Order: sequence, then structure tokens, then C-alpha cells
Amino acid sequence: MLLFFAGGIYYLNLLMPIITGYSAKNLASGVFVAGRTQESLESEDLNFSVIQFVHNSIDYDKHEVTSRFLWGKSKAIYIPGFGCTLVKDFSEDEIRNRPYRVVKPLPENPDSLAWPMGNMIADTFPSNIDRQKLSAAVRQAMADTIPYKGTFATMVIYKGQPIAEVYRDDFSPDNRLLSWSMAKSFTNALVGIRVKEGKLDINKQLLIKDWQKDDRKKITLNNLLHQNSGLAWNETYGNLSDVTKMLHEIGDMGLYTQEKAYQYPADSVWNYSSGTANLVSRIVRQSFDNDADYYAFPRKNLFNKIGMTSAIWEVDASGTFVGSSYLYASLRDFARFGLLYLNHGNWLGDQVLPIGWVDYTTQPSKGSEGQYGAFFWLNRSGDFPSVPKEGFYYNRDGQTIYIFPHVPEDMFYCEGHDGQFICIIPSKDLVVVRMGYSKPPEFNMDGYLNGILESIK
Repeated sequence: MLLFFAGGIYYLNLLMPIITGYSAKNLASGVFVAGRTQESLESEDLNFSVIQFVHNSIDYDKHEVTSRFLWGKSKAIYIPGFGCTLVKDFSEDEIRNRPYRVVKPLPENPDSLAWPMGNMIADTFPSNIDRQKLSAAVRQAMADTIPYKGTFATMVIYKGQPIAEVYRDDFSPDNRLLSWSMAKSFTNALVGIRVKEGKLDINKQLLIKDWQKDDRKKITLNNLLHQNSGLAWNETYGNLSDVTKMLHEIGDMGLYTQEKAYQYPADSVWNYSSGTANLVSRIVRQSFDNDADYYAFPRKNLFNKIGMTSAIWEVDASGTFVGSSYLYASLRDFARFGLLYLNHGNWLGDQVLPIGWVDYTTQPSKGSEGQYGAFFWLNRSGDFPSVPKEGFYYNRDGQTIYIFPHVPEDMFYCEGHDGQFICIIPSKDLVVVRMGYSKPPEFNMDGYLNGILESIK
């Protein structure tokens, strides 16, 4: 009995940084980046499992949050223009005093410009849209009852123009919303831009020093983007795993992944890994001559190009953008990102991404059974008989996999683990964004998309 008790205490001690780190990081970002209240976050986003028992204190003058549970404690600090970061492995002074380069968001006056670069949305409505069916689909998505629970906001873009935009009462167009794993798709964009600039080659083996003495030297950036690098990784949430440790206990998330063992031959086994996205983000950082240019890069070369004035991409304690999880933006700005990919990386005549990059992005990864491309999810599972066809999600090795039997197979999408979606359906000239806080099976995205598609005559 004593041995069992000691084992429990030991395991709980391992979980302490994750329990308190999750609370500190998400509360700090929710308050200082997203503009939400402590009460709102603690009653909804932090109201589960042991997290609900964490004691959180906010210092509004210092812009920091400290979270405590039993003997555990974590601290998250706010960096203007770069969100909130857990103080892990690096000192607070090191984290605060990196050469962060804040670039002014453009355009300066989006409310005076027409959509999509600005916020002036035309009053015209497509004649081939059944307004009643569209309204019914959106109302259902906002119902806040299972299987349509937890929506904060949703937007529908048809033929480039918004035809629906709805917010829960406590949200507005000014709120920044958390991407979670949709950030991986933005990491795809950064890689594409660096490829276009001639600074990265996705097909060359990566010259990572520690990898040259073993088979990891065979891994390419292309393998990392397709999540079949062969690196060992456990993406299970809710307990002690690689992903929960990385996000809440590790200062250099990319390096943590880089040090993982080579488990399978590259380009053979698909294994969804948030660590892989952070390793790619680290590689992007290393493609710059200095950090000041790196910190300016997403704003100058992506966000400002497509009018994403609200976007904030947070960094880990080492100063690398958290390419797996931590990007905040408004509902409209997430929709703009979807439009960029719908238009093959072209924005109002400016080819932001390389020609052919979106086609590359939507090629199925080996081992994913048609469900994953290059840091984007795909809807090609109908080609693979082993993938379930009933329902709207299933579990694969601890990872929630959504399926969309009522949606065209050319759809590709960004997805975050609490039910965040940017869905791009080229054959219907459609982008649908849904932001919220929902655990499977609380929100049926297939049903929502089906309702929207049925409104198109």
C-alpha cells in the first residue's frame, strides 16, 4: 500500500508542471491576448479534470499569471506583440529581452477598406444561396447543445464574400481566438514563403549536427511536413506524454523533438506530432541570419500581405514561434487565411506562396490513409476502406480524427483539438471557419458543413 501511495505521489509530481503550466499559459493568453475575462476562462476553458482546482493569480501591472496546485507552480509572462510564454528552462530576463521586432500591422485602417483586405463587407447576397437553409445551419452551429456545443463564432465565405458571420454574445469581431493546432497550417505557409525566397529546400536532407551520426540524417523537411519523419512521438492528451510535456514543461520545444529517437524509416509511417511542427518552426528560425528578421517575418511576409491585422503568434521560452499550437487571430483573419489557400496562395494578384504550393500541401501523406497532407488535414479517406464511414469522428492512437462523409473529397482544412476549423472546399468556392471550445463528440462539423452545402442551390 505504501509503495502504491509513493508511486502515486511520484506520478503526480511529474504532472505538476503540466497541470499548473496549462492553467498559467492559457489564462495569461486568454486575458492579455484574447481580451477575455478570468471568470470566462476559468468557467469554460479551464473547467475540467484537475485543471479546475488550480489557483490562479493575475498581476495586471506586470502582465503575468502565476498558477499553483498543491506544491506545483508555473508562471506565464506577456511579451508585447508576441503573446504569452511559460517561464521554463530560460530566465525571465532572457525571455523578455530577446530582439523581438514588432512590425506595424497593415492595413492601418481596415475598416475603411473593402473585404477581403479590409472589413467593409458588401451588402449583396448571392442569388443561388437559400438564406433560410443557411440561417438554419448557422443557428444550429450556435445552439450550444450537443452535438453542436461550444461555438464562439463562425463565418462562411462563398465565392470570396462573407455570407454569414455570427458571434456568441460574449464575443465580437475584435476578439482574438486561439488556433490550437491550426497553427501547424500557418507553419506550412511560413515554410512555403521561405521556399519561394530560396532559403529552404523541402527535399534536401536536414543538416542537423546530431542527426549525422544515425539514420535521422535521412529525414527531409518534406517528411516533417507530412508527419512521417519516423521520429518517435506520443501525441496523447490528458496525461503525461510527449506533447503535454513539451507544451508545458519544455523551454525549447523544437530541440525537444529534434532529440527524439528514429523509430520508423522516413516516409513510411504517419504519426501525428505537434513536436514535428515545432521542430519545423525551429528550422525556419535557423534559416535567418538574425532573430530580429525572424521575429518580423510572419507579420511582414504573411499577415500583412493578407490583412491579418489581429494575428499574434506566441513564442516558446527559447524564442521560437510555437508552430504547433499558439497563434491568436480574429475570426475574420482566420477566414482570410482560408481564402489565401482557396486561391492557391494568391492574394489579390500577389503570389504570396509558391506556385504549386497548395497542390503540394494537399497531396496525401504516406501512411495517413488520405487524411493528411503537409500540415493540413484532407478529406480523402473515402479512398481507403479501413477508415470508418459512420459518425463524424473516431480515435486513432489517441488522436481524434474527424471524418466528413457529407462533404466533397477535395476539402482540406486546418483543425485545432478543441474544435477549431478552417475548412476550404475548392469545388464549392467555399471557406467555413468555426471557432469554439468543444471536445468530441460535442460538435458535429460534418453536420454543420452539410447544412451549409445544402443551402447552395
